[in-house]
Amino acid sequence: MQIILMEKVINLGQLGDVVKVKNGYARNFLIPQGMAKRATDANIAEFEARRADIVAAAQAKLADAQSKGEKLEGLTVQITQKAGVDGRLFGSVTNADIATALVELGFEIDKAQVRMAEGHLKSVGDHPVSVQLHTDVAANITVSVLGEQ
Repeated sequence: MQIILMEKVINLGQLGDVVKVKNGYARNFLIPQGMAKRATDANIAEFEARRADIVAAAQAKLADAQSKGEKLEGLTVQITQKAGVDGRLFGSVTNADIATALVELGFEIDKAQVRMAEGHLKSVGDHPVSVQLHTDVAANITVSVLGEQ
């Protein structure tokens, strides 16, 4: 299926590119998320007419994500969980727990934006975590897991 990208999509293309993707990927993910439109003649003409507005909106989103990223960069978030004597947690700290802690600090973060390279945190200590605010903006934070008896 031919689609027009309404924003930058990783491993697919830039804003305004006309690309061919599998039908299911377009119908089930890209189009419902607002990331793309079908590449019909009418949609291509409409996109070209509104290109300046769409590019300006994309630039505004990027600038907003960059300002959030500057505030988040280097931040340390403390999360308390029950832990055993050896420092291993009963359960784990997930991306949802980290997103909730960031929301409590005043940041608008969704759990899908929290990227944990090592998987869920299962031990007490400091762990590096990345927060993907935009396709081009990622902020590195430190999650300090504290154990309670």
